[in-house]
Amino acid sequence: MFGIPVLSIITFLPLVGALVILMIRADEEVEARNAKWTAFWVTAITFIGSLSIWFGFDKTTVEFQFVEQGEWLGGAINYHMGVDGISMLFVILTTFLMPFCILASWEAIQTRVKEYMIAFLILETLMIGVFCSLDLVLFYLFFEAGLIPMFLIIGVWGGARRVYASFKFFLYTLAGSVLMLLAIMAMYWQVGTTDIPTLLAYDFPAGMQTWLWLAFFASFAVKMPMWPVHTWLPDAHVEAPTAGSVILAGILLKMGGYGFLRFSLPMFPIASDLFAPMVFGLSVIAIIYTSLVALVQEDMKKLIAYSSVAHMGFVTMGIFAATTQGVQGGIFQMLSHGWVSGALFLCVGVVYDRMHTREIAAYGGLVSRMPIYAFAFMVFTMANVGLPGTSGFVGEFLTIVGVFQVNSWVALLAATGVILSACYALYLYRRVVFGELEKDTLKNIKDVSPRELATLAPLIVATIFFGVYPLPILDVTAVSVDNLVANYQAAVEAHEVAGGGTFDFAWAGFGR
Repeated sequence: MFGIPVLSIITFLPLVGALVILMIRADEEVEARNAKWTAFWVTAITFIGSLSIWFGFDKTTVEFQFVEQGEWLGGAINYHMGVDGISMLFVILTTFLMPFCILASWEAIQTRVKEYMIAFLILETLMIGVFCSLDLVLFYLFFEAGLIPMFLIIGVWGGARRVYASFKFFLYTLAGSVLMLLAIMAMYWQVGTTDIPTLLAYDFPAGMQTWLWLAFFASFAVKMPMWPVHTWLPDAHVEAPTAGSVILAGILLKMGGYGFLRFSLPMFPIASDLFAPMVFGLSVIAIIYTSLVALVQEDMKKLIAYSSVAHMGFVTMGIFAATTQGVQGGIFQMLSHGWVSGALFLCVGVVYDRMHTREIAAYGGLVSRMPIYAFAFMVFTMANVGLPGTSGFVGEFLTIVGVFQVNSWVALLAATGVILSACYALYLYRRVVFGELEKDTLKNIKDVSPRELATLAPLIVATIFFGVYPLPILDVTAVSVDNLVANYQAAVEAHEVAGGGTFDFAWAGFGR
């Protein structure tokens, strides 16, 4: 835009902010205050800057925009950045949520505040880099480096079992990513480049596609996380500080879905078609099983964490339906879940900061003392349920419609998740907010402060606005999604016409 490297500025501005905070020297109290204000203004300016991508984006083309190219380390790494209708929205979501994470940490974090803010700003740079990268090596560096600040955020500022949770998070996600690294090396040897636009145009052999798909799937399935590799997520959420849970659910989980959209479907369409039934099965299990698990939770954070796994089941199901409605619904569901689940964790953080417990049984009757909080919590609960008029409805509805065109039984089973989500979400809301205010510890509890209201109000607006008027998001993604689906279906049909068949395992020596 006007010759300005917009993506580089947005990506690395938080890193500059982290360096500024690193150089702050004062007594502990002043140092902490300056670090918080610096982090807040850097994240706010980054968000404002990212809006220039939205307003300058051409919705009529499938080409990558705001492209920047260069070489790092003497040409060892190609610095190639750009966004399309899919990735641009995740950049906006990342920059949108970060200021709220800083505000949510304002009073909650009292130790090593300077280091905490540095970790969050570095994490923001790495997350934005994932969605802007147009080189596989660059993508992998951003993708994996993001583990480090999140590992520290959970392990240093988390709860009682923070070390266990942080190592579990790190090892699960790292193990899957090792296979992706091997796949990247194989793709380089095959094509001679790691440039993503070039790889998108390359027709990988059917046999190679299967192995590459499985390697990428190992990484993205853990990141989502899909059942049964989801067990790290509840532990990480429970032990992470409030802002850590917000960014974990809001952004880090979406990297897996983004990976499926950027790599699995367009680069390995034959393998994606081959393994789609498996993904449908895992998605349905995730939707039903983790919803039932959420029903029996007594910890608010753990309940919302299992809810996230169930909602990500809708995402994977919609993406691998490979229909326009399914993919559009998967993208919308990821974006909506980003701010809705983040808001739910913020709501948990509000009462945790006052009572220092997340046990559902410790609450009840909060509507009597916290009416504003009760209203905000209600809006996000309804969005989590998928109530029409909230953003949660749009994504779930589109994914179910998209899957119904491919397999009506999968759509029917997935639809039961909507009912189950109402059960666990309303169960949580009723026990925390309604009922008699009987517990003495709650009788003097205060409603949300102006700072807390400032974190929740924009998320309420986004939830209702995009629930009533989803067109701004659907318009941006329309051309990119149509192109993705058309290319996918053409590749699958060409393979079948050539005699490959949908379930051709002959290349692997297994026969038909």
